[in-house]
Amino acid sequence: MIQISQLSIQRGTTRLLDHANLTLHSGWKIGIIGSNGVGKSSLFQLLLGELHADTGELTLPDSAIISHMAQEVSATSQLALDFLLDGDVELRKIQALLREAEAQHQAERTGELHAELEHIDGYRAEARAHQLLNGLGFKTGDAHKPVASFSGGWRIRLNLARALMCRSDILLLDEPTNHLDLDATLWLEQWLKSYPGTLLLISHDRDFLDNVVGHIVHMSAQQLTLYKGNYTAFERAKAERLSQQQAAFEKQQERIQQIESFVRRFRAKASKAKQAQSRLKELERMEQLSPAHIDSPFTFSFANSEKTSSPLLSLQHTALGYADTCILQTFSLTLTPGERIGLLGPNGAGKSTLIKTLTGDLAPLTGERVCGEHLQIGYFAQHQLEALDPEASPFLHLQRISPKATDQSIRDFLGSFDFFGDKALTPIKTFSGGEKARVALALIAWQRPNLLLMDEPTNHLDLEVCHALTLALQAFEGSLILVSHDRHLLRNTVDSFLLVAEGQVSPFEGDLDDYQLWLNQYRRQELNNDASANKSSSDRSLSAQDKKELKRQQAEKRSALRPLRQQVEKLEQKVSQLTEQLSKLELQLADPEVYSSEQKDRLKTLLHEQAGLKQTLEQLEGEWMEKLEDLERKEAE
Repeated sequence: MIQISQLSIQRGTTRLLDHANLTLHSGWKIGIIGSNGVGKSSLFQLLLGELHADTGELTLPDSAIISHMAQEVSATSQLALDFLLDGDVELRKIQALLREAEAQHQAERTGELHAELEHIDGYRAEARAHQLLNGLGFKTGDAHKPVASFSGGWRIRLNLARALMCRSDILLLDEPTNHLDLDATLWLEQWLKSYPGTLLLISHDRDFLDNVVGHIVHMSAQQLTLYKGNYTAFERAKAERLSQQQAAFEKQQERIQQIESFVRRFRAKASKAKQAQSRLKELERMEQLSPAHIDSPFTFSFANSEKTSSPLLSLQHTALGYADTCILQTFSLTLTPGERIGLLGPNGAGKSTLIKTLTGDLAPLTGERVCGEHLQIGYFAQHQLEALDPEASPFLHLQRISPKATDQSIRDFLGSFDFFGDKALTPIKTFSGGEKARVALALIAWQRPNLLLMDEPTNHLDLEVCHALTLALQAFEGSLILVSHDRHLLRNTVDSFLLVAEGQVSPFEGDLDDYQLWLNQYRRQELNNDASANKSSSDRSLSAQDKKELKRQQAEKRSALRPLRQQVEKLEQKVSQLTEQLSKLELQLADPEVYSSEQKDRLKTLLHEQAGLKQTLEQLEGEWMEKLEDLERKEAE
């Protein structure tokens, strides 16, 4: 149990907590939320013993092992595999003692230490480390590269893997998805679901929170308020409280009008019933939840350019890549006004390459990039913050773009991004990552693009800004191409998907749930390919007798794994069947007539069936993923 009693924390002149109380039970998975600067990271420092309370008490379980994800890692020459293994402190301690005992020929002590190593599953430590690296998107062979050879974002992934490597009682993760793509985010989500200890998670990804945590701690007004349920449950509870206030209600109605305006535009352009239903479900949820954000200071928008072209931009018979390396084979793509596309695909498949080619930063290897006469691109890159001038203020950044703009118009515009007063005139070198991201978004919005190209725009943003960004993209009348690990953002802002995989760019006929199924199959195929390659390599060096023995062992292994494989296949088939049933039911719900007063009873029945199918499907998917991971682990042994 973690218990905080009458605890106060002061950082400089800022009081973060004032006689706060909180009790968290062992085994809980808790999301820590609150606006930037309220003290979420300071709370983690307190739990780690790096920060001491001014008053009050913090009680932690006796002998609890706490693991946390560091935000930085030095460029050491240590190999990635060794860096991960160092995360398991007890493993390294036993290994060191074992080397010492063996060197001194202490047979009895050596036996005891081998037993301890077996008890903590130490003989599988390297296999666990490789599984973590694979799940987080590292390539085969990366384990034996020095840490210094990885870029900053990939070193953060190494920090995450090291934190997961530790067999901890309490796990502290601060924005773990910031440097992950969608594939790695989905993998991490499944890993955390099965984590047996107490998890404290700071995240701006609402779908990630919804799928992982069972409690929410809201840091606000120098207090810690515990809510039972996931992030959606928290929003509803907060909305119920806020909607009782008259001023809040009036602003809520304004929000609903904006959402309804978006839906009218969406219905007129929707072409796929399955995606339409997905969006309509989100609309229903947004209508319920909008009051939870009515006190948000962010109300920005992306105004469309006055002129446009049709098509806006096209890639004609292009192959994409770098120098002599072709990443995406020949394809064509035409973007017309109003198109809203999400890019899906495994890590390293070429999504960012496609975005860079669309912006013009990367020339096609073959073919042609053709721009419309009035094309105006707004581009948010993964490393957009690095392009900002650290010595310039938000005001100066905008003034450089539009020297003739009035001071008041710039100040009014920056106010919608919560840069008021002196904050608008402060050099951004003192800003947090979230504040810098808001400056980058403001620069894009100021230039009134008709094509938005956004590569992971939610990195560093808190939940309130993510919500404002979602609304702004919904209301944007231009075209949008979006790469994001944030499923809520994708689900609410794009109409269709392109799959970037295996050197191809092709339409993806399905939603994000279908993509997760596709991704699981893709990973299984990759594992099978790697196993086949390793088998071929080892077979060449074996004698005839050894090959015969190896075949016998492999046959025994296949026979032993057959029941588990059959369970996986049966569950996969059931998941597929239920997904198809749910799709057919949601097709009925996509019919506007079902929402008429005459069909009230039918709508109630359909919604009841939908809820039951979703619950059953979620349970089956969880069981399927557990069996699949068990099978993959045993196949790799």
